[in-house]
Amino acid sequence: MSALPAPRLPALANLAAITTLSAALLAGCNSTAAPGAAGAPRGPAEVGVVTLQARPLSLSTELSGRTVATVVAEVRPQVGGIIRERLFAEGSDVKAGQLLYRIDPAPFQASHDSARAALAKAQANLETLRPKAARYKELAEIKAVSQQDTDDALAALKQAEAEVASARAALDSAAINLAYTRVTAPVSGRIGKSVVTPGALVTAGQATALATVQQVDPIYVDLTQSSADALRLKRAFEAGQIRRAGRNQAAVSLTLEDGSSYAREGRLQFTDITVNEGTGTVALRAVFPNPSGELLPGMYVRAVLQEGVADKAVLVPQRGVSRNVKGEATALVVGAGNKVEQRVLEVGRPVGDSWLVKAGLAEGDKVIVEGSQKVRPNAVVTPVPVEGKVAATPAKPATHQPGA
Repeated sequence: MSALPAPRLPALANLAAITTLSAALLAGCNSTAAPGAAGAPRGPAEVGVVTLQARPLSLSTELSGRTVATVVAEVRPQVGGIIRERLFAEGSDVKAGQLLYRIDPAPFQASHDSARAALAKAQANLETLRPKAARYKELAEIKAVSQQDTDDALAALKQAEAEVASARAALDSAAINLAYTRVTAPVSGRIGKSVVTPGALVTAGQATALATVQQVDPIYVDLTQSSADALRLKRAFEAGQIRRAGRNQAAVSLTLEDGSSYAREGRLQFTDITVNEGTGTVALRAVFPNPSGELLPGMYVRAVLQEGVADKAVLVPQRGVSRNVKGEATALVVGAGNKVEQRVLEVGRPVGDSWLVKAGLAEGDKVIVEGSQKVRPNAVVTPVPVEGKVAATPAKPATHQPGA
């Protein structure tokens, strides 16, 4: 009975040895990892930064509009009658006073001749009564005729003079109507299509114009701008943040419907003072030279209006700007001691891949544009400059598109 436990001793010894070996291995692992972790502490995170610089920046706004003729004159008949001739080519340039249509003059010529004959008759009657009235006046002084006869002679003379004046006015009216049978161009410009042909009957003052003459050199471009943008621009000028690009009128350039640029520069002529209640916009009008007639009335165009120049514009890359839970624009900036600061920004229009900063950042600030997800405010970082600093004015002016 006492010899039975002897076979278990080797098993227990093996188990103890295995346990001792496992503990030693674990201790070795811990002793290896711990010194390594304690001996190589992690340093400040590296972040890519862009140093902001303030430079002059040309500001502009892109607005849509349509071209409008500077002068539009509708050709209408002043007398009624039959059109005998059309004396112009549709779509051609005409001069003021150029004969366009000829209305049958026969009835107006007859009226003119009749009025001229009536004037001659009245003048002949006047020539008879004038010496008679003079004789009666002399005889009345010596009491050779009664005063009543003298008064009748003088009254007849005045009546004859009035008849001559009336006949002369009738002749002038007949001459005017006769001249109206020659329908001429009211202004110089380009004439459109004719709505009547020879043989058509026209009436004086009819609603339908015979043709339309338009002046297209120079030509207007009517634009619209939101009242909010106009107010923002006005306040920026008053605050001195923007100075005007020109002395009197802002420069305007055009992009045509096919995407090409119009070669000639225009000028902003006026800005309306009334806001459209339905759209909340104000009307602007620019004027452009158009000697070749490339711009036609009614064309859709896009105009770039040069608003002014911001002398100290600060641009921040869009990739360095984010939004907080309130929807405010924010940026992480490396401040004193390489500590991260979070700034709340007021940004304006986009300029290429950057934002124009109104408030929150200044020249010399280092904005984090790479690695911002690895850091938090008040953390110490290692700033690394990123190529492509926002330091210069863009090659083309900063253009603002309303509604962007």
